[in-house]
Amino acid sequence: MQRPEAWPRPHPGEGAAAAQAGGPAPPARAREPSGLRYYDDTFPSMKEQMVFEKNVFNKTSRTESEIAFFGGMTIVYKNSIDLFLYVVGSSYENELMLMSVLTCLFESLNHMLRKNVEKRWLLENMDGAFLVLDEIVDGGVILESDPQQVIQKVNFRADDGGLTEQSVAQVLQSAKEQIKWSLLK
Repeated sequence: MQRPEAWPRPHPGEGAAAAQAGGPAPPARAREPSGLRYYDDTFPSMKEQMVFEKNVFNKTSRTESEIAFFGGMTIVYKNSIDLFLYVVGSSYENELMLMSVLTCLFESLNHMLRKNVEKRWLLENMDGAFLVLDEIVDGGVILESDPQQVIQKVNFRADDGGLTEQSVAQVLQSAKEQIKWSLLK
């Protein structure tokens, strides 16, 4: 059984492998240059993956529907300005479950990117997009489909990173105020 997969897709003609994200690759596979991950060996070579991606994009870019069946796979997708998000599963996968993963991905990115879900903002915040995707899918296994839970976990992880520029500024401001009050006494 092929595991579901999610990845943002760029608009054609805007870079060869731009704005692609996926869950972590299995340990046995080498990292693909594009950042895209496949969770099984349905497309063992990069050339086969690119042909598949091009065919899927050509089939879905001109329609307004949200689901497609292609090559024995179920594909749910959503576009936003110049970005296409896809979740792909086997023909046996439940379309509603795949759609809930896609909705969770889109809503989480929408929140993280402050309602600017487009290629430029995604590329500038790719680390956050990877965190979002890691919270939703791990190795092809769906972990979470509630965007609020994903946002909460990603925010917790981001806050866990130690001192940020904002927290350093807050510490400096607090120190200034303490010095000022101690000099006034």
